[in-house]
Amino acid sequence: MALLADRRRLTAPPGGTAPPVFGVPPDTHISRPTRTRKADEHRKIFLRTGVVPSASGSAYYEIQPQSSTSGDETFLMPSASNLKVSCTVHGPRPLPRNAAFCPNLLLTTNVKFAPFATRQRRGYIRDATERDLSVHLETALRGVVIGERFPKSGCEVVITVLEGEEHGWWGESQECGGGNAGSGWGMMSVLAGCITVASAALADAGIDCVDLISGGVAALVGDDVVLDPSPPEHNLRAACVIGYLQSRDEITEMWMKGESGSQTEALVDGAVRAAVLTRTVLAEAVKEATEAKLAVLQEAKNQAPTRGKANEKDAIMIG
Repeated sequence: MALLADRRRLTAPPGGTAPPVFGVPPDTHISRPTRTRKADEHRKIFLRTGVVPSASGSAYYEIQPQSSTSGDETFLMPSASNLKVSCTVHGPRPLPRNAAFCPNLLLTTNVKFAPFATRQRRGYIRDATERDLSVHLETALRGVVIGERFPKSGCEVVITVLEGEEHGWWGESQECGGGNAGSGWGMMSVLAGCITVASAALADAGIDCVDLISGGVAALVGDDVVLDPSPPEHNLRAACVIGYLQSRDEITEMWMKGESGSQTEALVDGAVRAAVLTRTVLAEAVKEATEAKLAVLQEAKNQAPTRGKANEKDAIMIG
């Protein structure tokens, strides 16, 4: 009697197998992408609020990279990465009964990269870079939120980086980020995007703030100051990111990296100009969201039946 075969198991091939290796042909030349926009021109920004209905406030922020000019259209791998950030705000909500009394709003921030956000896969537990970004973001938002109006309350700002900015050009090395993999230039643009999207989410949640805060980043390329730098396109010497309040002309957060020397003031001024450009998109997105909410409320008010008008009659005094 023949033995019963396992029909659910796939029979392995008789010989050994090897995983496929995707390499670049030796006669192929890969050129680095170049910047086609002006030094004071920002990349296009997409910003929308109210993307997560279950949260008190939410927003989505995306920066679209410029079209490739390197002539490497034959490769499926893009020459530069996008910046895609989502933010949700939970609160304000009361603290637990056993918590100590706090006269101001207890603000907490959490920045986390998705495992697929970078070329090198990230872990599920927050690392030192993500904790550092959370501290910078909390410092920027504490100068904006009016915490005195929410005593013994907590608010949590959760940011998920769906796609992060690269630290350099991937073609310089086989490792992630190219030759500048450990430089951390991409974190500057990520922090600027986190500040802007968090401000939009706080406005969507209806939390009182002194002003809209926008993030801006500028860098030194040689002796020139460029706004909104893309690390794959430049060899950066120094960079600066700020959180700027335009109506109050205040800076709540500033992070500078590299050696700027005597051009520190010009670098900060460039970051302020980049933040002003970002604020125009931020203000327009918040305005559109507010108008949409008011239109929905007005429509609901017009469709709601008026109570008591159907049975209204003139009062007649007798006797």
